[in-house]
Formats: sequence, structure tokens, C-alpha cells
Amino acid sequence: MNIKRNDARSGAQPGQHPAAPAGAPPGGGPGAPTNASAESAVASNFIRNIIDDDNRSGKWGQRVETRFPPEPNGYLHIGHAKSICVNFGIARDYGGVCHLRFDDTNPEKEDVEYVNSIIDAVRWLGFDWQKDGREHLYFASDYYDKLYAFAELLIQRGKAYVDSQSAEQMRATRGTLIEPGTPSPYRDRTPEENLALFRRMKAGEFAEGAHVLRAKIDMASPNINMRDPVIYRIRFAHHYRTGDAWCVYPMYDYTHCICDALENITHSLCTLEFEDHRPLYDWFLAELADAGVFTRPLPQQIEFSRLNLTYVITSKRKLLQLVEGKHVDGWDDPRMPTIVGLRRRGFTPESIRLMCERTGLTKVNSWIDFGLLEAALREDLDERAPRAIAVLDPLKLIVDNYPQDSEEICSAPVHPHHPERGTRTFPFSRELWIEREDFNENPPKGYFRLFPGNRVRLRYGFVVECTGVDKDDHGNIVAVHCHYFTDSKSGTEGSNHYKVKGNIHWVSAAHAYRAEVRLYDRLFKEPQPDAGGRDFLEALNPDAKRVVTAYLEPGAQQFLPEDRAQFERHGYFVADRVDSVPGQPVFNRIVSLRDSWGKSA
Repeated sequence: MNIKRNDARSGAQPGQHPAAPAGAPPGGGPGAPTNASAESAVASNFIRNIIDDDNRSGKWGQRVETRFPPEPNGYLHIGHAKSICVNFGIARDYGGVCHLRFDDTNPEKEDVEYVNSIIDAVRWLGFDWQKDGREHLYFASDYYDKLYAFAELLIQRGKAYVDSQSAEQMRATRGTLIEPGTPSPYRDRTPEENLALFRRMKAGEFAEGAHVLRAKIDMASPNINMRDPVIYRIRFAHHYRTGDAWCVYPMYDYTHCICDALENITHSLCTLEFEDHRPLYDWFLAELADAGVFTRPLPQQIEFSRLNLTYVITSKRKLLQLVEGKHVDGWDDPRMPTIVGLRRRGFTPESIRLMCERTGLTKVNSWIDFGLLEAALREDLDERAPRAIAVLDPLKLIVDNYPQDSEEICSAPVHPHHPERGTRTFPFSRELWIEREDFNENPPKGYFRLFPGNRVRLRYGFVVECTGVDKDDHGNIVAVHCHYFTDSKSGTEGSNHYKVKGNIHWVSAAHAYRAEVRLYDRLFKEPQPDAGGRDFLEALNPDAKRVVTAYLEPGAQQFLPEDRAQFERHGYFVADRVDSVPGQPVFNRIVSLRDSWGKSA
């Protein structure tokens, strides 16, 4: 069985980083050469150095093929985003291709729902798996026949055997970091015995756990992964793609290296937890190459540090606990670190790619402050997001000397730094909504907003002077009264005659769009919620979600799902992609204008 390679595919020339193809996302991968600092990162990117050396030597004929191999047993999270950016970004920058391959060898936990969500997430981040009109979308289950045939070949060559010990017995004889393992009493079965047993396993003659197929390597190896690892086990479970055709399923360490070779992967890029598994990766491929299955050179596994963000949990088990325990509102809850959650929160794919680029690639695991992602998000949104006014904690302001049934139009720039984007307009009327914190009946020193006898400017509108308040029976302020100065409207010549220190936001009560606004913040109040083995649920932030009824300038009613804007003074917001409908958007706060966590940390 001989799988031939085609090494004549086009790619980067030695030492050369090809430009991204037309339409490729900016900053699509760590080290993408977008500016001077990024170019410096490219020079120090050890993975790129390896690829450059390979291209100079002609090892792969100038070809670069990577792969992103998620298991479809859950939703991707922010940690996966870095692997996506690394694998797809590097392949793109070298004119190659990254394969999207689903490692679907665990039938009990996998589902087409997760397959679809992963495909959507990778595309949303700005990547695809096409090259020269060919789609490189694969499933490990596509290779079940070949994987099984290769296992029989290893048995015939004396490199694998059927072990009939229980799982507990195998654990007990595996050894420790300082003590070698003990060979199985079944290790010396003949190839004929092993082959017959393995075929009976495949035929469904044995119960789960009765037998496993193990690679025959070295029970005394200092690397525990090399101590005769299990490569096949019995599972009577319905597979979402192959149905009940199989009752033996291959293990990940056996499967993914062979899939890499079958797909002609050149550089198998993965995170550091797989570093100790690399000798096993190489062993399987070398044995199959010696058997004539594959031709050299063989795929090369290269490890890089994973993305560890503060204030985030990425354990699938713990994320599932959050969902099933109703601590969040599902996998796409905007507080979740899942890609679907980040998207619903309003994060942009550009900001995630930019953060991944800035964290770079190293061989040392470290913690990255969540503020770096938020900073990349603010940087991206500041340029693109139109502005709007929103009053989140409304207090009525009555302009007593403005005619009862009158109104007039005020205007403001769509974006203060881009006059070419035009202006937006909204009405001024007798009754307005202002922020409750913009009025103080007994102001402290240095308070320049509204209080009795003080003047402020209503942003984009008139200068007003506070004349009094209305209170309810409990002494709570329910309305503030003021007079306005008719010649003080912003943008008119008369406005220059008024010098005030305070400038507050407002919307017309009669014209404002009344909307549900969800104020999201970090899900955890501790940088490392599960540090030291503590219960991560104890670190949940009780203020991670607040829902308010807000009043917005009328134009905000036209925002469509996933439209983003800066609500002046409050931060960046997005029309929720699930609950918004045309004409009735519901808004999520994406991020505040400034990092308040950095000061309190």
C-alpha cells in the first residue's frame, strides 16, 4: 500500500513570504507582515524560520500544507482561535493551504451540530480551506478503512498486539515517571493470534473493555506515551457519520499522524501539550514508511504555546458545567469564551486575529491578560463604529421655556474622525432623558455637570441652566427642570458666547427608541478562576450581566443584527444577532471605552 506525494504544488520561494491573496483578511495570522512590529515578529517567529529552512532546502518542493483538526464534541473557544489563526494564517502567507479536518473518532460525544458550528466559526474568523478550486475539508472517519488496514499491517510486522488486560491492570503496569512499566502478559502473542483477535474485535464478538490493540514499542521508555499505547478500543456506539458500521475505533495519537500523512501535510502545528506525544507521532509514521505505506519526507509536528487568557475558562468540561448549571444562557451566551459567544457579544474577527498576532508564537506557556484582547477590539471598533447617543439610566429633564409641542433638529457626525461619513440627526424637544449620574442636587467639589443653578451644554444641542427638581413622596428625584438659551445651539454663532464646563448626553423623550440593553462584563472576577484547584464557580462575577431599559437616539432603531456602534461615553455595543429583529434591535455591550479592570487588578 503506497501513498504517493505530489511535491510539485506551487508555494513560496525559499526565504520569501508571499503576499496574502486578494480578499484575504488583514492580520489573518500571527506574524502577518502588516507593520514594522509585525515584520519584527515574523523575523523571530520560530515556525516561520523552520518553514523558511525547509523551503531553502527544497524539502517539500516549496509546498506548505497545515491542518486544523478539532474534535466535533463541543463549541470552539478563544483558545482554538489562536490555533486557527496560526495554521490558516501561516498556510495563507506561504501560498499554501490549511486543511479543516474533524477528528471524529469518539462516537459517544460527537455530533453534526458541532461540525456545523466549527465550520461557521472558522469562516467567521476569516479563513477557508480551498486551494486551486479544491476544498480541503476532511473527516478522520473518512479514513476508517485505511486506519484499520494499517493496524493489521502493524500486527503482521510484530509492531502491535491485542492486550486482554483490564483498564485497571494496564494502568497499574504502566509505571511512573521514575519507574519503567511492566510488559503485558499478552505482549508476546504471535502476529497470527493478534490478527485473529483483532478481526474478531472488529466483528463485534467481544464486549467493550475485553480487549484493546496496543502498539508494541518500549515499556521501559522514559516517555510514558511510548509505553505500548492503546491504538484501538471496542465501542458499541452509533457514529454520527458511519452509523453502526464500526465497533472498534482508533485513538487520537494513532489517527491524527496518519491522517496528516494521507493528506500530504507538511507542517503539523499544534500546542505544547502534544510535545511529549511527538515521538509517538514520528514512530507510527516511520513504521508505516518502513512498511512501504508512506514515502519520506514525513509530516513534521511542531509545537507552540497555547493561548492562556486571564479571566477565562477554556476547559470543555467546565464550560459544559457553566451551561448545564444555568450559570450562563447557553453556549452562545455573550459572557462565554466560545467563538459563538464572542461573536454574539459583538467581538469582531479582525480584533481576534489582531490579538493572536500580537501574542506571537513561543515555546513557553504564559498568561496573556484579557485586556490585550479588549484593547485590540477597541482599536478595531474605534475606526469602524458609527456613533450614537444612549441614555442607560434615564432621568427626565424638562426644559420649561421650550414650547410644549415644538421640536427642532440637532446634528452630530456619524464618526468624529471621518467627516466624509456624513452626519446623523435627531430631534430636540421640551422633555428629554439624561443620565441620572449627570445630575446631583448636592454636588461634590469638582462636579461640573447639572445641579441647581449650574449651566451645562446638552451635547450637540443647547446650553441649559438647572432651575429645580420634582420629587416623589419618598424624596426621590423624578424630574429635573431647566431653562434653555435660545441662541446657544451647537454649531451656531451664538454658541461661542457660552462658556460652560459640563457637557452631558440626552435624547428626546418623545422620539427616543426604547430598547433592552444588556451590559456584559467579564464572566469571572479573578484572573485565574480555577488556580490551585479551587472551585471556579466561586469566582463568577455577579455583575457580568445587567439588563436595563435604555433610551437611544431614534436612528438606532434601524440597526440590524450584528450592526455595531459606539454609544458615546458608554462603550461599544452591538445589535444582538439572535434576539434583534428589524426595527426592534436589542443591544449588547461589547466593551467599555476604557479598561477599568486594569486599575483594580
